[in-house]
Amino acid sequence: MCGFAGFIGPPGQHAALERSASNMIRAIAHRGPDSSGLWSDESAGVALGHCRLAIVDLSPAGHQPMLSASGRYVIAFNGEIYNHVELRADLERANHAPNWRGTSDTEVLLAAIEALGVTEALKRSTGMFAFALWDRQTRSITLARDRLGEKPLYYGWSGRSFLFGSDVAALRRHADWHGEIDRGAICLLLRHNCIPAPHSIYRGISKLMPGSILVLSPPAREPVIIRYWNAHDAASRGLQTPFGGSADDASTELERLLSQAIGRQMLADVPLGAFLSGGIDSSTVVALMQAQSARPVKTFTIGFETKGYNEAEHAKAVAHHLGADHTELYVSERDALGVVPNLPSMYAEPFSDSSQIPTFLVSQIARRSVTVSLSGDGGDELFSGYNRYDLAGRVWPRLARVPRPMRQLAGRALKAVNTATWDRLARVPATLAPGTFGGGRAGDRIHKAAGIIAEADSDAAYRMLISHWSDPARIVLDAEEPTSGDSAPAGSCTVRRMMYADLTGYLPDDILTKVDRASMAVSLEARVPMLDHALVEFALSLPMGVLRRDGQSKWPLRQVLARHLPRALFERPKMGFGVPLDSWLRGPLKDWAESLLDPSRLAQDGFLDPAPVRQAWSDHLGGKGNFSYKLWDVLMFQSWLDAQNGGSAGTTARP
Repeated sequence: MCGFAGFIGPPGQHAALERSASNMIRAIAHRGPDSSGLWSDESAGVALGHCRLAIVDLSPAGHQPMLSASGRYVIAFNGEIYNHVELRADLERANHAPNWRGTSDTEVLLAAIEALGVTEALKRSTGMFAFALWDRQTRSITLARDRLGEKPLYYGWSGRSFLFGSDVAALRRHADWHGEIDRGAICLLLRHNCIPAPHSIYRGISKLMPGSILVLSPPAREPVIIRYWNAHDAASRGLQTPFGGSADDASTELERLLSQAIGRQMLADVPLGAFLSGGIDSSTVVALMQAQSARPVKTFTIGFETKGYNEAEHAKAVAHHLGADHTELYVSERDALGVVPNLPSMYAEPFSDSSQIPTFLVSQIARRSVTVSLSGDGGDELFSGYNRYDLAGRVWPRLARVPRPMRQLAGRALKAVNTATWDRLARVPATLAPGTFGGGRAGDRIHKAAGIIAEADSDAAYRMLISHWSDPARIVLDAEEPTSGDSAPAGSCTVRRMMYADLTGYLPDDILTKVDRASMAVSLEARVPMLDHALVEFALSLPMGVLRRDGQSKWPLRQVLARHLPRALFERPKMGFGVPLDSWLRGPLKDWAESLLDPSRLAQDGFLDPAPVRQAWSDHLGGKGNFSYKLWDVLMFQSWLDAQNGGSAGTTARP
């Protein structure tokens, strides 16, 4: 795991070019604290910089930027090629192997590119990665990103220079930088709590889409972009040629593929462990890790004292049964709130998924013992695990039979009762069955459902489900919300359309972004075995009757886990990885939030209409509803903006 940055600009002396690249790399040094390197070509005006977190081949032979054996290519690479051992053997059998200098996956990838070309080399590679490749023969730059979007890559023209790198923070350090905030991107943030690719917070700066290759050949200013893999094609193939075996066959094949992916991802020349929440996904990953390990797997979890937000006891029980070497740490409110001032620097563009806080904390704990940690992310999107899929598949068809005006009336009636009252009602068994609405968070869910039942169709209901602010262009001044998201293949049912949208949007833009930035902030490499592309393609071929079976979501995963763990340890209601944001904003974060939401300040900044923001803040403080997620979107933007302007409000969040 590493970070890289670079640029193509006017020709210049090596010293000047490398000084610029060095400035860029220093902004992301946390991504690779072990070593750094620079390379430049003064006649072409190109420079590459790299900071290394050494994982495979810790020797100087793994140093980057790295030249290919022939000297034609120079690469700055971030990530891992998990099948590099097999790929190396294939090159040797085909007499394409150079005189190897070391054992790094970067050297193998360079050899594959020389032998096969970039596109074919990537098609044969399994991994998570982003890289910049300079071709000294054609004098062109190639940027590429892994299939599912695990590793980030920004690019774009700024003045005379084409800039690129692992983080937009690096681009901001270049002398030609003149970033202008994109108001449309703020709309996306307020809807999704992240800024989906290809958009970024800055005009003219894009994120390379997953599974893409970009080639720029100066003096041309427009790059050529192709897809070497895309989820749409994989999902289409899955619909056209679905898995033909039984449900039990599907579970067996899933275990084989996931075990293979985990086995590859357990290869490292540094200590390795896993995040463990005690849920189905992370428990399955740890179970299959332990099955392949001669020593107890190191596992990590954090606990909260707040009821409804703590899974630590479940994780502890799972770890004990599997024989893992488990570390748990209960974090205080002060510990969690202490992370808030660092979020603007951790996420170099605005990002407002509040689970960024516990994700950072568990990464911090893991980094004390390991350099690599596997996670269970991707299981919900691939195996139909989110509660919203159940709503779409089971509840919505019944709701749709009710005339929309009646549903709208019912929605208004549900919202007329504030969330605190619904919370109290949910605790009365005679009124609502215990657990129906998730205990103390019943009001939030009922208010969310009230907005959904009034929608015209299931696609509109899904959009409402994933939206924080339902009409963000009304909040952001002088803005138009860009279109975002890719349409699922024709013939997809409602649930599959939702799963596809989450796989191609929510997963890379929110979940993977959150994990990458939080783990990299402490120089920890996070690996996601469920996103092995062979496993993804298999999951996309499974019929809905296999994914959701016997009234259970994620049926194949549950069957795999049941072979390693008693069901009593994992069969329980789903719990998100969240924090009590609503109460924090009414309590220890109130003064900090008030300073950022001050109406005169909002008006002076000129991005957000103060009236609806202040109304949401007033209603939240008054207990009329839980508007914490809407407010967190605004607060993370304001805090980020303050940090960009050199302000200090972002440092005043204290319990």
